[in-house]
Amino acid sequence: MTAVVVFDLDGTLIDSLADLAAAANRMLSDQRLPALPQETIRGFVGNGLPKLVERVMTHCALDPERHSELTQLTLTHYNAGACDRTTVYPGVVGALDELRKMGCVLGICTNKPEAPARHVLSELNLLTYFDAVLGGDTLETRKPDPAHLHASFDALPSVGPRLFVGDSEVDAETAQRAQVPFLLFERGYRKSPVSALPHTLSYDNSAALPDLVRQIVQDEALQARPQKD
Repeated sequence: MTAVVVFDLDGTLIDSLADLAAAANRMLSDQRLPALPQETIRGFVGNGLPKLVERVMTHCALDPERHSELTQLTLTHYNAGACDRTTVYPGVVGALDELRKMGCVLGICTNKPEAPARHVLSELNLLTYFDAVLGGDTLETRKPDPAHLHASFDALPSVGPRLFVGDSEVDAETAQRAQVPFLLFERGYRKSPVSALPHTLSYDNSAALPDLVRQIVQDEALQARPQKD
């Protein structure tokens, strides 16, 4: 039951919203602007830090010419407290352990910059599970461009079917464009109903992941089996 399983990070394996919101609000404080509610910032998450900052700037009517400057400032604040309140979703560690025991190889494809992604994974004792970590700045492209996901798969040994696990509209679009099975985590940062996102299977408890991977691997094997006359 081996497979190549690539995961999104924020909203899929970890709940990092509090630290992302804190970094954005520290940037706003530097501009002498009031903080935004965490739920408002939740709606800005999903396409990487530069896009999050762009959406915050638009919301607060900040000069778009300052985007590069304020993105770097937000990143500096984020790096200073990336794991202050970030937590691993329940069931994730057990699921990763079981997937590795099954012989699966695991990778990360995230729009978060690679260095902070690796830092957060290390601080949360998750980094050793993954044989490849591709961030939003690893390549010249990022999700939902399927090239980002294909490169993540290509960085891993080919031991079986390829599967992508994520939580958002961006992840669903990426998997669809890459033409790979998609497992949707229902408790992440998506803005649309589960039914509106294309997915193979969905789950709300990460402990279910190993069984879902087994199911997809079995289905892929049946589809690949030659049909008898």
